[in-house]
Amino acid sequence: MKIDPHHHKEKYVAWKERVKNGIPEISKENSDVTLQYVFDMERGINISSSSAKGSRSFIRLNTIKEKMVYFSKKFKELYDIDPVINISEEQLLSFFSDMKNGIITRNDGKTYRSVDTFSKVFKAFWHWHMKVNRKKKIEILDITIDLDTKQEKPDWVYLTEEQVRKMCDNAKYEYKVLMMFLFDTGIRSPTELMNIKVSDLYNNCKELHIRKEISKTFGRRFKLMLCSELLSLYIKAHNLKPDDFLFPISYFSANKYLKRLAVRLFGDGKTEAGGKYSELSLYDFRHCSCCYWLPRYKSESALKYRFGWKKSEKIHYYSELLGMKDTISEEDLLIDVTKTEIEKRLEKSEKERELLQERLLSMEQQMGEMAELMKIAGNKVQVLERQNERPR
Repeated sequence: MKIDPHHHKEKYVAWKERVKNGIPEISKENSDVTLQYVFDMERGINISSSSAKGSRSFIRLNTIKEKMVYFSKKFKELYDIDPVINISEEQLLSFFSDMKNGIITRNDGKTYRSVDTFSKVFKAFWHWHMKVNRKKKIEILDITIDLDTKQEKPDWVYLTEEQVRKMCDNAKYEYKVLMMFLFDTGIRSPTELMNIKVSDLYNNCKELHIRKEISKTFGRRFKLMLCSELLSLYIKAHNLKPDDFLFPISYFSANKYLKRLAVRLFGDGKTEAGGKYSELSLYDFRHCSCCYWLPRYKSESALKYRFGWKKSEKIHYYSELLGMKDTISEEDLLIDVTKTEIEKRLEKSEKERELLQERLLSMEQQMGEMAELMKIAGNKVQVLERQNERPR
């Protein structure tokens, strides 16, 4: 059974039960269109032709229903629009522009950090709305064409290798092993992390297999270079069996502990990636791991395999090239210079060999001609000797 640390399925099932008679906090019209849309996505019906087919995940369904309720409330509050399908293109673009610029803020007064998530949800909803009406022979204009859905990169907490090791040296034993495992593997946390079992470790904890069923993208098996000895001792100390989960932790408690430890060791300033030490989470170790392994992997495809990425753009997204340095040395330059010199010498030797071959061929030809002349001369001598031997 796959562990869902965020309980997305339970949340969705409980919400469905609560809204059997409609969503209470919004109008009936908005409730009807929202429920129709969410339930269609649950079943994989009326999906846009440009989107992947099939039912949506529980995390996606929870995101959809939360954002649709938000749109229903905000459009009514700001533009007196009800239901949401009555919004105009101008109002829609103005709404998302105001969200980005901080004119429309969160309940705590802060600016929205991931406006792209909201705009993607609304764009998908509108395309569903168009498709549903197209089946009724009603054409709906696409008012989301100019909607900006470009992903905004959130700040994250960057830790150097030295800082990670310092945190490990000052952490409780279980957290020391956990942090080194996260830094070594770059595993997705908590989704992949909390589903790893002892049986997923091979070759005396020197290799890790992330099974396909627990991965967001694809299964993979790779070497552990930093934490294998720690893991081996940790498993023995806790007497873990093959079917036991490796880190049966509370995701929220672990994040809370890491934040306190980071602030105690480094203060609460901003890191190079924009995030403050007090914002450190388990997932930040995936970013830090990418920064560590990027200059060490010779192959981009091998790095993508380790992290479970299909696109190369993810490398820069996760690392932002932090921790990179110029690695060329005089030795590298010497090798290149020496190689060039050798190539020149080989070229010169090749030309000399060709000239020598031509000379040898010429000499062979001359020797052949001389042999032919000697043969003719020999024949003439023999003729003269026979003539001299005849009686006169």
